[in-house]
Amino acid sequence: MSSSNRRSKNITEGVARAPNRSMYYGMGYQESDFGKPMIGVANGHSTITPCNSGLQKLADAAVAALKDAGANPQIFGTPTISDGMAMGTEGMKYSLVSREVIADCVETCVGGQWMDGVLVIGGCDKNMPGGMMGMLRANVPAIYVYGGTILPGRYKGQDLNIVSVFEAVGQFTAGKMSEEDFCEIERRAIPGSGSCGGMYTANTMSSSFEALGMSLPYASTMANVEDPILAHTQEAARALVNAVKNDLKPRDIVTKEAIENAVAVIMATGGSTNAVLHFLAIAHAAGVEWSIDDFERVRRKTPVLCDLKPSGKHLAIDLHRAGGIPAVMKVMLDAGLLHGDCITITGKTVAENLKDIPPLRADQDVIRPVTNPIYAEGHLAILKGNLSPEGCVAKITGLKNPVITGPARVFDDEQSALAAIMAKQIVAGDVMVLRYLGPKGGPGMPEMLAPTGALIGQGLGESVGLITDGRFSGGTWGMVVGHVAPEAYAGGLIALVQEGDSITIDAHQLLLQLNVSDEEIARRRAAWKQPAPRYTRGVLAKFAKNAASASKGAVLDGD
Repeated sequence: MSSSNRRSKNITEGVARAPNRSMYYGMGYQESDFGKPMIGVANGHSTITPCNSGLQKLADAAVAALKDAGANPQIFGTPTISDGMAMGTEGMKYSLVSREVIADCVETCVGGQWMDGVLVIGGCDKNMPGGMMGMLRANVPAIYVYGGTILPGRYKGQDLNIVSVFEAVGQFTAGKMSEEDFCEIERRAIPGSGSCGGMYTANTMSSSFEALGMSLPYASTMANVEDPILAHTQEAARALVNAVKNDLKPRDIVTKEAIENAVAVIMATGGSTNAVLHFLAIAHAAGVEWSIDDFERVRRKTPVLCDLKPSGKHLAIDLHRAGGIPAVMKVMLDAGLLHGDCITITGKTVAENLKDIPPLRADQDVIRPVTNPIYAEGHLAILKGNLSPEGCVAKITGLKNPVITGPARVFDDEQSALAAIMAKQIVAGDVMVLRYLGPKGGPGMPEMLAPTGALIGQGLGESVGLITDGRFSGGTWGMVVGHVAPEAYAGGLIALVQEGDSITIDAHQLLLQLNVSDEEIARRRAAWKQPAPRYTRGVLAKFAKNAASASKGAVLDGD
């Protein structure tokens, strides 16, 4: 093309873009700014929850660092639903829905404003998978900045966290705790900003993102209220600008091997059952083939190395002080449990990032060597059987014997199940069935922390089974099985269970079985009718109509 033709083309394009540029001039941009990369900052700050109330300072730090690195930051918001606050209420049905809303926000703003990169900042549980899914859909250079964990509360010499409150409910109703102690635990459990402190869903997802290569080393276990997190956020902003220059995109990083690394770290740290649902959705967004059976494959070869709540004794901040996720990954890499050649957002491989990480310190008991694991195999088992032919998720750590056969106690909602526990109508040996709580039936697949916390508080955590087509909080442990699929609303066998039926949960055999004859099951199926949808308008109705099975991640854009 001749120089005159190039000048003509540039003038034509400049004229066409003039209205767009004029909008930027209205925000104080100069001519020189249009040669700089436009970087979105997806800010999850909210005063709805402590998990997100400390995010604005991180967004401010990111904006300043992006400007210093020669980029133009463009801030936009993402919503959040507090799982802890919504737990046990109708509001909990919006939690999983918010994952999709957050993903849509990130994809929409990045695509609509034609951004060159995006830095996502989040705190509460669904901020993480939602942000990651949006980043993968948009597929421009991106980095995740976690808002940080909370510090523990304290009462009578014991550390407290959000699960302490749910378990205190059961202890109080069982007559094992005074009203004064109950009220003090309620007041003291959450001392400030940051996400729930154990290896619950938020810290599980942040740790897995670090292992995935989409966050910087040490990003996932810092405390929100401690100063190093601000410098770390600025470092993340600079790393993102370098990724834009090098055109390093999320789908270059999030490969099948990288997801396997992330899932291996989830197993090693004793992470949340929700990670199964979310990584099925993340893999879908990344275009990576990953099935529910892959979790079981990784579980069998990955030991549990970290002694963390809810089934252990330490919090995420203790893990950070013991060396953080890099220390865990270094142990795993040396044992051949990670793919060291996976590229990360730093531009280096996993092995290069871990090259100078020191050996485990002798003065800590949070992280174990592979020669002395807490459990020889991972804790998130995928069970199958006639009750869940598509698979379901059991968290089997902390149990002396993860096997039970008992009579079904059937509930079609969470509230009636909780009422039965509180009224002491559930006894050792029972198997509670909580159904019509799946992606379509709930809708929104609410979490069951209130019932499971109450069972543990009453001393029934290991002697009562609980199965559901809903979800569990990352703070849940016990003889519990979630994500049963197909769900009741879709006609899964869980819909046909009757009071008193014999049910077997056997984590050794990876079995979830209704011990009823095929002939009786066929008779019940012929009589079953799908219930009317709980919602016919609005976001819950849209989710119920479009959500895939839990075994497919409950995504809304599946096949």
